[in-house]
Amino acid sequence: MLTPLLLVLAHPKEIQHATAFGLPAVGLALSGFALRRRFTGRSYLALSVHEGGIIVLVSWVAVILFSAWPFIRISGLSFSGAVFESMSGWTTTGLSVLDVSQAGPMILLWRSVIQLAGGAGLAIIMMAAIVGPTSVGISSAEGRGDQLVPQVRRSSRLVLAIYTCYAAAGTLAYWIAGMSPFDAINHAFTAVSTGGFSTHPESIGYWDSPAIEAVTISLMLLGNLSFVTAWFLWRGKLRLVARNGEVRLLAVIIPLSMAAVFIFTSQTLYPQLGKSLRVAVFETVSAITTTGFSSVSYGNWNAFGILILIILMLIGGGTCSTAGGIKQFRVYLLWKLLVRDIRRSLLPQTAIVELPIWEGNRRVFVDDAKAGKVAIFIFIYLVSYLFGVLLLCASGFSLGDSLFEFASSIGTVGLSVGVTTAQMPLAAMWAETLAMFLGRLELIVVIVSLVKVGNDGRRAIAGTGYEGEHDD
Repeated sequence: MLTPLLLVLAHPKEIQHATAFGLPAVGLALSGFALRRRFTGRSYLALSVHEGGIIVLVSWVAVILFSAWPFIRISGLSFSGAVFESMSGWTTTGLSVLDVSQAGPMILLWRSVIQLAGGAGLAIIMMAAIVGPTSVGISSAEGRGDQLVPQVRRSSRLVLAIYTCYAAAGTLAYWIAGMSPFDAINHAFTAVSTGGFSTHPESIGYWDSPAIEAVTISLMLLGNLSFVTAWFLWRGKLRLVARNGEVRLLAVIIPLSMAAVFIFTSQTLYPQLGKSLRVAVFETVSAITTTGFSSVSYGNWNAFGILILIILMLIGGGTCSTAGGIKQFRVYLLWKLLVRDIRRSLLPQTAIVELPIWEGNRRVFVDDAKAGKVAIFIFIYLVSYLFGVLLLCASGFSLGDSLFEFASSIGTVGLSVGVTTAQMPLAAMWAETLAMFLGRLELIVVIVSLVKVGNDGRRAIAGTGYEGEHDD
């Protein structure tokens, strides 16, 4: 929270906003110190995924509430609007109710900083800094179960090292491509985190530059990769990268989507061939990576182009990456299951049809239990999406706009057709806020954690204690 204060050196007038960051930072530090003194034991305990889920849930809620304070003090947002903006930042969504054209440099940097931190994840930051080697339950609860190396703390630090290099390289590339240093830093932070916050209302379209769009596309694709795949890429293990199911899915989906958007949407709207191709490429990559940068507005897009973006936003990015959505691995696995079932129906009943896939550097076989978990997750995700769409429709928005905006919310994307504003109904704003939270931490983890908190609270009130129920 103290990071934006560095801008005082270049913008002395911003010193008036120092307390908006200093007070909550001091409050967090003092409360953390007090809790550490009161509850820290002499040895680390191995946490289950359920216990890790509670830690992640409580940590995220606390951080989002504290991070909302600068938006209230500096930008004058209401409590609901400030929580929405903070949630959008930490979940790397990019939907915004803030008028960035009137915002000062300190609050703009704050938005970018929380997206950068949110992309790495609180679990990764905590484990890299303070948590012992037995706390894999925390990262698993945040959807980061895969480790780069067996030791959890070292794995977390490697993730942060890769992530930091992305941000540094992106800043330099943007500056060379024509951005100012301040814009370059902000957009590098929000591009590698697949967040999408921009310092201009027109987003990347403000520059209308092929070079800047090329840099952005590269950073979005890097942010979309799982950190395990990125680790293999860094080490030159291209064969393992090529075997990855998500990479293969992207190699099919992106060209097909780009071609479809170009043929049926962009070429009719933008007469120049170069412009129409750039729009088709940029918007589809932004949607599938759940980044949310845009180079054009969607007010004049036809239904076909809007539907393609909705589908891409629902699919989402890579597992264990900074992106949201259903996740490409689950979609890839569903496709493989479909192919397997078709093959099985054509073979004798006694035939055994196995389903091998590559997870990192291991070749594993998918069993029915894992397939069932994937199917259940997608079912819950789509049901939640439909409920959200119904709520936006009940708030007065059209079906098409509701389908697009809620797909952007629950997929933590950030693309908008104009539904998300500071003046939107509170019910719709809180529905999108909750959708961003569920989409970032993954639905099942949040649901299970809330149920466990409720059960533990009920037992505490009843005075039954917890002996023998540690693994409940």
